[in-house]
Order: sequence, then C-alpha cells, then structure tokens
Amino acid sequence: MGLMRFIVAPPDRIKEEMIRQAYLSGMDRVPWHVRVRAQDNELWLERAGSDSGSLHVPWFVEGRGELMLSTATLRERPEPYYLPLELARGKLTQVRNQLASWQAIGMEVPAEVHARLTEAIEHFGEAACTDHESSQSVRAAERALAAALDAADLLVASYTEQALAVRRRLGSRITTVLGADLGSAPLDDFTAAQFLQTFSAANVPMVWRDVETGEGEYFWEVCDRQIEWCRANGLAVCAGPLIDFDERRLPDWLHVCDGDYEGVLSFATEYLESAVGRYRGRVDYWLCSGGANTASILSLSEEEIVRLTARAVEVTHAQDPRASVLVSFDQPWGEYLSRQPKDFPPLQFADALLRTGLGMNAVALEINVGFRPGGSAPRDLLEFSEGIDYWGLLGVPLFLRLTYPSGSGADPLALCKTSLPPGDWTPAGQQAWIERYVPLLLSKPLVQGIFWGQLRDAEPHPLPHGGLFDLRRHPKPALRRLASIRQAHLR
Repeated sequence: MGLMRFIVAPPDRIKEEMIRQAYLSGMDRVPWHVRVRAQDNELWLERAGSDSGSLHVPWFVEGRGELMLSTATLRERPEPYYLPLELARGKLTQVRNQLASWQAIGMEVPAEVHARLTEAIEHFGEAACTDHESSQSVRAAERALAAALDAADLLVASYTEQALAVRRRLGSRITTVLGADLGSAPLDDFTAAQFLQTFSAANVPMVWRDVETGEGEYFWEVCDRQIEWCRANGLAVCAGPLIDFDERRLPDWLHVCDGDYEGVLSFATEYLESAVGRYRGRVDYWLCSGGANTASILSLSEEEIVRLTARAVEVTHAQDPRASVLVSFDQPWGEYLSRQPKDFPPLQFADALLRTGLGMNAVALEINVGFRPGGSAPRDLLEFSEGIDYWGLLGVPLFLRLTYPSGSGADPLALCKTSLPPGDWTPAGQQAWIERYVPLLLSKPLVQGIFWGQLRDAEPHPLPHGGLFDLRRHPKPALRRLASIRQAHLR
C-alpha cells in the first residue's frame, strides 16, 4: 500500500469537499484509485502502488474562488510534503514548461508574463527558504501561486490572440460552429430571434425517455419541428445524445431489462435505427451516445456499456454514413476514476472506439463547470488549455458541450440537485468565463464545434442556473458575449 502525505496550512483548509475531490494521477494524467482522509493537519492519500505522481486538489485562491490545482510530479517518501509550497511549485512548473513550448513555435511573449513569473519565483524562493509551517512561508507560497496564476492567464490570453490571428490569416473566418441546446420545447419568437443572432448551429435533444414513451411508441413531434426550424434558418444540426447513459433519460419501461444486456441492446438498436433513419440527411452531427464513461445503469458491466456504445456508433453510421458521428465523454479530466475505478479511462475509451473503424469520427467533451457531484471542477485557463490539448492527441475533431452557472441559489426547475464551490457564480461571472474560455477554444484547430448545454432556465433543465435565458425569459449577459464572439471570429 502506497501513501503520500501533505501538510495543509492552516489546518482548517482541510474541508470535506477537499477529501472527496482530491486525487493522484500519473504521467499519463489518468487518476488512480485512492483513499483520502484527514489525519490531524495532514491529507493522506493511500493507493495500491507507489509510483511518482501529481496531487490534484480543490484550493481556494483569493479573488478567483476555488480552483482544481495540481502539484508537480512527486515521488513517494516517508516525510510529508507541504501543500501550499507544492501547489505553488506545480503551477510555476506548468507555466514555465508551457512558456518554453509556445516560444519554441514562435509565439511572442509579452514582458508582463516574464515580470509576473519573476515575481512568482521570488515569492516561491522565500516560501521554500522559510520554515514551511510558519505563517510567513504560507503567505509567501500563496503570493507565489497568485503571481503564477496571473502569469498563466496572461500567457494563455496572448497565445489565444496570436493563434486566432494566424487562423484568420489562413481564412477570412474560422469555421468552428457555435451552437446551443434547444431544450424540450419549440422556441418562442423572441428567443428564436436571439438564438439566430448568436448561433450558427443547434443541438436537438433526442431524449430516449421522451421520444419512445412506450415500447415501440414514438413521439417525434417536437424533434420534427426543431429540425425543420433549424433547416429553414440555415443552422447546422447536431442531434442527441440518442443513448444518454443517465437513468433519468432512459425509458421507464426499459427497466424490465435490468441486467439483461441482450435485451437492452435489442431495444437500443431499434430506437437508434428509427431515430437516425427518420432524420437521415437532415442532421450534420449525430451525437449517438453520451456519458458512457461514467455510467452505471441497468446492472450492466463496464464492458457491456462499452459494447453498447460501439453498437450505437455502428448503427448510426450505417443509417447515415454522410453525417459526422460523435460520442460524448463526461468529466473529461477523469476525476471520477479516483473513487469509481474503471478499466477504460475516458481518453482510452475514446481511442478504443476510434480504432474499431465502426464510423465514429469526432469526440464531444461534456464540461459542466463547478457542479458537484457530476461536473468538472473549475480550472484556470492554462490547466483548461492543457486538458483540451490532451484530448487533441486523438487527432480527430473535438466538440465541446459547456455549461457554467449564473447563480448559486435555489433553482425550482433544475432536475439535478447540485452544490457549487466558492466562486463568482453570477450572470457577470458566467459572462466573464465565456469571454476568457471560448476564444481559447476557438484558437485550437481541432475544436470544430462549441455548444452551450442549456438554453433556458424557464423550462425544466438538468443543471441549476446553467441557461442563457433566465427564469423571466430574459437573455443573460452571457448570450450577448457569445454573439459578439461569433461576430468577431466566426462565419
């Protein structure tokens, strides 16, 4: 049994959420199964192996809220590490490595990046050369971390600006599609007009529970109207996920197949053939499966869920070979693996599907920022950028499905009960996140689609306050920001 120990200073920073979310990963970024517990003023992480690895932990940063931060790669040793110092070292290492990589390809780095990096190094030196448990060392480590995060933001912003300029020089506009989920009902005239001013694409949800209300009894009216509206208004159409591995989105009658893989496969195949066959030629992107990597449904094994996903790809491609076929992966950083061990980490799951040659030709990543349980922890710009680049190793188009909340209070129409870490969960905060993160995604050539996961808070929706229209059906500032990004960069 391997053990890594971290002294947390001050000790009251050890919260229950830290214990629930902290994890270790290796050089391949795959989280290990760990047991995390607090022991006096220390965080203990126990695991089966003893390889060197990085700690990932939620950490409050003044002015930024709670972020998922990581240490550099650390070896296992008998004595504990000092967490504030190691988090500062981890971010400094990450910034310096990325700086060197981008400079090597010709990026011009603003002087302010070097200035903030120098400041961070000076504070880190003070923290490292002072008694690590003293308040002076902790304060210096926090200042080093803050300056390193500032340097990271400036570095990524400069990269984004220069990469977008290069992409624009190669063509008049970037061809990435920008869209949003249409929800469960047709849009009213005002919302429809706002949508068309903002987006070039739409996601038509085809929730199996809502479409096949009884075995073999299909209700297509809403999907028909939404796809017809999209085609009439020149929007690219993404449809799905057809098979969403969420108990709340599966038909109630399907539970007669609990534990019966062949029965589930048969019903899923029939539904897929009906849906794709009905809209063949009118859908540009088929999202045939969603959330399979985190699923635990109908007493199916992980292998059976993988086989069912492969079958969804095969049927979708066979029915509509000209359309793109996507599979969506939830929590793409794989945090869930530390408490829910699986044989197929998300990237390896996607790679295995691509290698089958069944017709999958793009990957979608579901990033629901801040929501817990089930969402992706907030991450700074550089960590976010590296995470997307990691998925870029697959070499296929990436589509992002994003949600960021505009509030933290009660949401009467939200179907999921979630909580949020400390942060700026306001309409202005939602707008600011879009302003910083969406252009970064547009700067990456493999990102060929960005979809906002929820449109309206005034109808039943999965996640609290995640829409672009509020409970009074008024557009949030985030919608205007997306419209301005499209006008500035996209066709």
